[in-house]
Amino acid sequence: SMVVAGGLADAAEANPTIQTFVFAALFPVNLLIILLSGGILYTGTSATVAAAVYERKTHWINIPRTFSVAWIGNFLGALIFALLIEYCDMNENLTADLAVKVAEKKIKADFLKTTIKGIGCNWMVCMAVFLCGQAQDMTGKMVGIWFPISAFVAIGFEHIPANMFMIPLGMLAGADVSVLDMLIKNFLPTTLGNTIAGSLIVAGGYSFAFGRLGCNNPSPLPVDRISREDLRIDAEKAGSSSKAEAGSGAVDEPAIGA
Repeated sequence: SMVVAGGLADAAEANPTIQTFVFAALFPVNLLIILLSGGILYTGTSATVAAAVYERKTHWINIPRTFSVAWIGNFLGALIFALLIEYCDMNENLTADLAVKVAEKKIKADFLKTTIKGIGCNWMVCMAVFLCGQAQDMTGKMVGIWFPISAFVAIGFEHIPANMFMIPLGMLAGADVSVLDMLIKNFLPTTLGNTIAGSLIVAGGYSFAFGRLGCNNPSPLPVDRISREDLRIDAEKAGSSSKAEAGSGAVDEPAIGA
């Protein structure tokens, strides 16, 4: 998306929307590959693990453990990829110009605005993850991912895994951004906003509407393949079925003197 959208610099001078549209249209490929290949993003993890804690499917200690592992893993992967792009001479000319522009823009907003943008972003990302999980085939998963992700990119929200790649890429291309600027002015508020959206708004909201936080029926969703609740429910059903079969299968014995 950086290479293709960067090549539209001349067209963007007359109509900036073209560059934004192309970038937003290509960006969902990233999440599509990650989700369908079993990868992990911090943004989705902030919702799924928190939801599991709300529903008592896992211990709360898994929140700091999984959040930190996902964040560090995403940052290392994004940084290595940015370095490889730079090493292969792919971060130059129009692509480098776009990378510099994006990196410098992302550190200009104040802390609160960036946090709010992070909230809006991960709300939509988590909806994409949710829709992907609901779809039963490849086409449905692609559609479920594509539109929410394209929308948040076109709007200009802040996504921490994407920023972990784009800001270092811009810095490698010569952007006037320091490591401290990157961490304090973008990474910190973006991570905070993404976490609020995933853990509180999406996970907390759905748990309140349909799960334990709202004192609803215990969720039947499994931890691995079958949850303890499912086993209990299945056992009760099996016991009821056995009693019913035993009752219907009983045949009165004929009287001896008949």
